[in-house]
Amino acid sequence: MDPLERRIAIARGDAPADIVLRGGQVFDLITGTMVQGDVAIAGDRIAGIGEYDGARIIDVTGLTLVPGFIDTHLHVESSLITPHEFDRCVTPRGVTTAICDPHEIANVAGLDGIRWFQKASECLLMDLRVQLSSCVPSTEMETAGARIEAADLAQVMGHPSSIGLAEFMNYPGVIHRDPAAMAKLRLFQGGHIDGHCPQLTGLDLNAYIAAGIRTEHEATTAAEALEKLRKGMRVLIREGSVSKDLDALAPILTETTSPYLCLCTDDRNPLDIAEQGHLDHMIRRLIALGTPPLAAYRAASLSAAEAFGLKDRGLIAPGLRADIVALDDLTTCRARLVLAGGRVVDDAAFATRPALEPIARASVRAPRLAPQDFRATGNRVQTPVIGIIEGKIITEHLSIDIPPEDGDKRPDPARDLCRIAVIERHGKNGNIATGFVRGFGLERGAIASTVCHDHHNIAVVGTDYADMALAANRLTQIEGGFVVAQGGRILAELPLPVAGLMSLGPFEAVHRNLIALRAAASSLGTTLEEPFLQLAFLALPVIPALKITDRGMVDVIRFEIIAP
Repeated sequence: MDPLERRIAIARGDAPADIVLRGGQVFDLITGTMVQGDVAIAGDRIAGIGEYDGARIIDVTGLTLVPGFIDTHLHVESSLITPHEFDRCVTPRGVTTAICDPHEIANVAGLDGIRWFQKASECLLMDLRVQLSSCVPSTEMETAGARIEAADLAQVMGHPSSIGLAEFMNYPGVIHRDPAAMAKLRLFQGGHIDGHCPQLTGLDLNAYIAAGIRTEHEATTAAEALEKLRKGMRVLIREGSVSKDLDALAPILTETTSPYLCLCTDDRNPLDIAEQGHLDHMIRRLIALGTPPLAAYRAASLSAAEAFGLKDRGLIAPGLRADIVALDDLTTCRARLVLAGGRVVDDAAFATRPALEPIARASVRAPRLAPQDFRATGNRVQTPVIGIIEGKIITEHLSIDIPPEDGDKRPDPARDLCRIAVIERHGKNGNIATGFVRGFGLERGAIASTVCHDHHNIAVVGTDYADMALAANRLTQIEGGFVVAQGGRILAELPLPVAGLMSLGPFEAVHRNLIALRAAASSLGTTLEEPFLQLAFLALPVIPALKITDRGMVDVIRFEIIAP
C-alpha cells in the first residue's frame, strides 16, 4: 500500500497506526477548546484524532498536546553550536521547525556556507528551513569574507529546505531602488521575502513593503509593530540574548491579532537556552504577562506556519506533519514528549542522524596586532560615541568631549568610555578602525570576539591597549571565538573554529565555557548581562543609530561613514 492510501486507511481505522498518543487532550488552536481522543500517526503525518489502535501506544494521560513550535527567524550560528547540536539543544524543548538565515557563515564562506546548511537540513530531527541570504555583505561599509549577488543566489535556489529570500537588511537599497537590491527582489518576486527594517515608518515603510516584503522582526515598540501590522506585514516578536522585545510587544498579542503575529529568537546562545529556554521561554513569559494561551500558542505554531506558507503544519489535524509537543500544563510549557515529523525525539533518534563534516576552519587571518594599533589619533575634542541600550541592538549616537593627550584619545573608565576596535580578519585588507563606546562598564582589561555581525571581523573592546592586542591575537590562534584578557593574561576563552562562529563541542560544554566567560567579563567590571553578543551587534551597520565596522564609525541613520 502506498503512503497516501495507507494514511487514509489508518485515518479511517481500517489499519493500525504507527504510533498512537493515548490519554491526552489536544489544544485546538482554531476554537481554543480542548479535544479528547487518541492521536494516530502514520509515518511523518497525523492520521486523525479519535479512537485508534497502533503498533506503538504512548501513554500521554494528563498531558496537553500542542503543535510543534516554529521559530520564524534565527541564525543557528548565533547559538555558537553546529546545526546538529542546535537540533539536540532545542528540539527536545518543542521547537520542531526553525527558519534560519545562514548569512553569518555566508559572510565568511560564501555559497559554501549556505550549501553546508542545506546539507545539514537533510540530517536533523527538526525541520530546518534554510532561507537564502539577501545581504552578504549587509552594506558597502564593511569588509566581509564573501559577496553574494543575485546570480549567486540563483545557484542555490530550489533546495527542499528553502522558503525564499532571507531578511532584507539593506532597506535603503530597497527604498532607493539600488540595482543590486532590485535584482535580488526580482529573483524572488512572487515568493517569500523576509524583512528587516528597524524604525522605518511612513512613506519609506510603504516603499519597503511595496517591494513584496511580508514578514519582519525588528519592531521594538508596540507603535512600530502596529504600523507594520496595519500595512500588511506579519510581525515576528523577538526575544534573543541581546534583542529583548517581548515585553514591549506582548500587549499587542491578543486573540484578535494572533493570526498575524509570530515568535522568533533571532540570536540566542546556549547560556540563555539552558537557563531560560527557547520558544518555550517566550510562551511562558507571554502567558505570565497576561497573553491568552490561545494567542501565545497560535503565534508559536499556526500563525508562523501561515505566515511562511508552510501549509503542512501548525495544527494537530489529519494530514499535517506529526510535529507534536506534550505538555504538563499550558502555562508552564514544559515539554514531556516531542515528536518531530512522526519521530519521537530522544537520544536514540539523535544517534541515527548522519554526520556532517565542518567547514571554514582556520578562517581567522587577521594581522598581528600591537598595543599602538588601538590608538585613536583624531584631534577633534567632540567625539562620536556608541551608546549601548542594554537589551537592544539599537544604539544611541552620543557626542562626548574627549580631549587628545600625546596624540591619542585615551579610554576613560571613570566616564565609562571604552575603546572599541574592529579588525578585518578575512585576509582581504587588514583594516583596523577604532572608536569609543559607552555602556560596557569595563574598568580594566579587554573582551574580543569573532562573532561580529554580519561581516564577522574581530571586534574588541577594552580599557588597556596591551590587553586588547593580546585578546585579539589569541583569536587567530584558536580559530576564532571569544576571549577575555586582563593584566597580560587570558582569563577565559571559547574557541569557535567553524568559521570563527561555531564550536565543535556539545552544547553542554559551550554552556560551561560561557559561564566561565561571563564570570571573567564580570571581573573586569562590566554589568552587561550578555557582553559578548552586545559587542557583536555594535558592528552591524544596518541597525540605528551609531555603529562601527573595519572601515570606521557608521552613522546608520545617514548610512555613511563619519569622521572619528
